[in-house]
Amino acid sequence: MNTAHEVTPQRMREILGHFCSGLTVITAATENGPAGFTCQSFTSLSLEPPLISFNPARTSSTWPALRDVGRFCVNILPAEHQALSNKFARSGTDKFEGVDYHTSPLGNPILDKALAWIDCELHEEYDGGDHTIVLGLVKAMQARSDAEPLLFFKGSYATMMELAR
Repeated sequence: MNTAHEVTPQRMREILGHFCSGLTVITAATENGPAGFTCQSFTSLSLEPPLISFNPARTSSTWPALRDVGRFCVNILPAEHQALSNKFARSGTDKFEGVDYHTSPLGNPILDKALAWIDCELHEEYDGGDHTIVLGLVKAMQARSDAEPLLFFKGSYATMMELAR
């Protein structure tokens, strides 16, 4: 097979990295305290009913704790929250140490200065290979208009200003 057309995990990452995406932190209030993880694979799915989708890795140790709660909040990150994206991407640490947040209508953590937040109940979950496909039923949401999104493009953080150059 011509290597230009070969489908490998490395090639998938390289080619699909050309799709610019935003970054989110998915949070919930668990019985052990607030928990969350960084998630790049997030999208709006349906207006009727109001559904969103995201895809945590099967290796995630945080998603099972959030799943057990049955509700979560999607925090869409603004450009100034690159450090939070890094912090919530790490395993084995207290991700909420030193992080300011307040509580959503469903009781989930909303990161202070999030670009937007979407409070959801777990609607469905499906097999997605090495990831899980999660559907959330939107119960509440809010956005601010005074910030730009944090983006991910070709394996690195980016801002709209940087991509416009």
